[in-house]
Amino acid sequence: MTVRDIVLLGSTGSIGTQAIDIVRRNPDRFRVVGIGAGGGQVELLAGQALELGVEVVGVARASTAQDLQLAFYAEAARRGYAKGGFRIPKILAGPQAMTELAEWPCDVVLNGVVGSLGLAPTLAALASGRTLALANKESLVAGGPLVRAATQRPGQIVPVDSEHSALAQCLRSGAASEVRRLILTASGGAFRGRRREELAAVTVEEALKHPTWDMGPVVTINSATMVNKALEVIEAHELYGVPYDRIEVMVHPQSVIHSLVEFVDGSTMAQCSPPDMRLPIALALGWPDRVPGAASPVDWTLAHNWELRPLDNEAFPAVELAKRAGEAGRCRPAIFNAANEECVAAFTAGRLPFLGIVETVERVLAEAPDYDEPGTVEEVLTAETWARERARELVAAPEGAR
Repeated sequence: MTVRDIVLLGSTGSIGTQAIDIVRRNPDRFRVVGIGAGGGQVELLAGQALELGVEVVGVARASTAQDLQLAFYAEAARRGYAKGGFRIPKILAGPQAMTELAEWPCDVVLNGVVGSLGLAPTLAALASGRTLALANKESLVAGGPLVRAATQRPGQIVPVDSEHSALAQCLRSGAASEVRRLILTASGGAFRGRRREELAAVTVEEALKHPTWDMGPVVTINSATMVNKALEVIEAHELYGVPYDRIEVMVHPQSVIHSLVEFVDGSTMAQCSPPDMRLPIALALGWPDRVPGAASPVDWTLAHNWELRPLDNEAFPAVELAKRAGEAGRCRPAIFNAANEECVAAFTAGRLPFLGIVETVERVLAEAPDYDEPGTVEEVLTAETWARERARELVAAPEGAR
């Protein structure tokens, strides 16, 4: 079996560290040749680089390059290397570091960068002909048209999100012309089952209590508003070309059925596994082959009771709003995402009520300039900047004026 060379972007984050765990356990299948991160954890980054023996390391924050070099020496001393007994990899530093890494010679680029900073590396990896294991939502949400234009071959993008990985697996069961609907599942977040009137006074602390997943604050609040699932609907459309009116969301509290595909003959295929991101990460690195033992399977010696119910679009209107934004195109998905990030920050700071998050995003979308379909990263960033500024203005306005 040929060993695949991997570049990991966002190696110190959750996706990156789990990917490294998979590589550790499968040295006959994967070799990491480059890693990159923002620069906030240089000690961890240096440790990863020395353990993996990478050729190149990137930090997005140029000011941390010297700190990273010092961290290499400290980590080498901790590991007992003699002076000169180890090789320092090439260091890339600055805003273009992740993009340069995405162009580094390799078989697969795993993009686990957070935020719109992940779009340029995505485009660079695709233009370089690499297989892209994609965990960066913003690449498809904000830059969908750019990503479509840069993709050189079918299957060049392999999704890492559990829902989209599940769809990719289910779609193996039939031709594209045989697909009737995609069904994304959602845990329901902290407030599943609540009616809209019960959400008016919820607190930040309540919104951060996710019943299933341990995630960062922004993603956890996005789960509570269902914005996270709304963004995944846009991603599913961009990945698989299925119209928005044929993409549904079902609430599934157990988080074992990760998504489903309904075919024209009435068959529905589901991908099921205990919630563990190592499975979709391993599949993306090894695609189309599976990696044995990537994660634990469902225990079929036990009884299971898995619930699926329709999403309450009145209480959680974000999904329908995202569909309208996606259908409108012309940077509306990028505006949706950027405005939401500003509103989540305002909610966590106590400047916006919970229901005001999606309400403000809807207002920003309604006021958006008539942008063209984006042709460059700069055009996407321009729309995002406008959305952030307008969202901040609306949040700062008196409550009756929002």
